[in-house]
Amino acid sequence: MEQTRELPKKDTIEMKVAVYCRVSTRDKQDITTQQTFLEEYAEREELEVYKIYLDIGESGSKDSRPQFDLMLSDMRIKQFKGILVYKLDRIGRSLQHLINLFEEFKNRGIEFISATQNINTITPEGKMFLRMLMVLAEYERELIVNRINVGLTRARKQGKTLGRPTGSKDTKRRRTSGYIQRWTKQTPLPI
Repeated sequence: MEQTRELPKKDTIEMKVAVYCRVSTRDKQDITTQQTFLEEYAEREELEVYKIYLDIGESGSKDSRPQFDLMLSDMRIKQFKGILVYKLDRIGRSLQHLINLFEEFKNRGIEFISATQNINTITPEGKMFLRMLMVLAEYERELIVNRINVGLTRARKQGKTLGRPTGSKDTKRRRTSGYIQRWTKQTPLPI
């Protein structure tokens, strides 16, 4: 007589999660890579996807982004118990913003999952790793800003014209009414 033995079930956290994806540029980056990966991750880990929030062409340095703000609003009315992202830097790069955000997550009982970085906010180790990654995300952002500024300085020294090129909208004479109104409020006109 053959005995059958049940295999232990996979130890997963079954919960409803919000999926958040973000890309900084519209034409050079494709958000479907993140979205597809996270949908497959949620299915594999038996996570119920409440909604997918997509911010396209939004910088991670901005604290406010349309879909990100909508996700936070839904979080505050308890529509889900976790947030699933591709990488930590998808939700933000400013250390202060991330600290404030994770403090709110903690106070509201929201779990955070970074699928590619294996972050688990339930364990002390996961919390420590998250803080280290937050510092590194801010460092990476500062490096990017520094490289941009060095490039702009080099371009200025080479005599290149910076800023938005003159286009069809710049052909008309600009109105001065707003300037005159502001100027007259600050400096009374002589009588």
